[in-house]
Amino acid sequence: MQENQRNKETALRLWQALDNDPAQALSLLSDVTHWQGPEPVGICASGADIVERLFAPLRRAIPGLKRQTHLFMGGQSSAHESGADDGSWWVAGTGYYTGRATGSAFGIPATDRTLRIRWGDFLRFDDAGRIVHAQTIWDFVDWFDQIGLPVLPPPRGAAHVYPAPTAYDGVLVGEQDVSETAETLDFGRRFIFGGLNSFDEQDLSSMGMAGFFHPNVKWYGPGGIGACLSLGEFEQLHQQPWLRAFPDRKVMHLESLFAEDRLLAASGPMGVIGTHGGPYLGHAATGSPIEVSGLDFWLRTGDRFTENWVFVDMVHLFAQMGVDLFDRMKEQVRA
Repeated sequence: MQENQRNKETALRLWQALDNDPAQALSLLSDVTHWQGPEPVGICASGADIVERLFAPLRRAIPGLKRQTHLFMGGQSSAHESGADDGSWWVAGTGYYTGRATGSAFGIPATDRTLRIRWGDFLRFDDAGRIVHAQTIWDFVDWFDQIGLPVLPPPRGAAHVYPAPTAYDGVLVGEQDVSETAETLDFGRRFIFGGLNSFDEQDLSSMGMAGFFHPNVKWYGPGGIGACLSLGEFEQLHQQPWLRAFPDRKVMHLESLFAEDRLLAASGPMGVIGTHGGPYLGHAATGSPIEVSGLDFWLRTGDRFTENWVFVDMVHLFAQMGVDLFDRMKEQVRA
């Protein structure tokens, strides 16, 4: 509990420094050797690299950038399918960056619209409470959509739906209930390594999702996929197309899986592996191996998950299919 509270306080200080002036965060980033940014940024290997390539361009493009935090939590990870605790301490959060882009960033043009850019950060700490490893995903596909430069077909689910928890109870700054935490982590492990990994490549019912998701679950998927506002929508609008495209996919290489109270979180730049064996979002099967870089948050209410916030680095995913989504965006800008 003490380690978790200490780490959460450090994460909040880091985000405050990044929000005020990214250079102020360098002292908190001095021990980071691997920060996995979203494509096309990729891996940053030092504090200066993280600031200059990842956060400073965003701040320069959107001078009035504001952070909204919808979820905030920490805990000790148990990410191995074997059940062995890896023991790493993590803090994670998600929400919106808001503001007007008066300049370009990452090749994305300025706009006079107020943007809501979805962010997700996972930070790993060592035993001394220093940040040593991290993963960030920003929803670039949704950003492109907001400024009229769509790079994928219209999502099957509802577009631009990424709210805070229904009860606004997802920012866990203080100490939480240890027994609830243990129950959530146990439930999450059964869901991920049992349900999600039990697909027989024929029938969705083989996964038993009704035993894990409430019938009215709210599933907030990334740009290009959209939100599904019931278990039926989740199965029809996301799960069926996803499993047709990647029928052999498995959750295999999570970097983190941890809980705090009723929240569960997981991350990994290649947390899901598989083969692109069927058409997906207008792109024909390539037969290529794929690695899915993703972040996930779930909220448990009683004996089911009732909300799920899902990040997929779609730029990275489609690059493995031979499609450059940033090039698609830039072609529209040139046109």
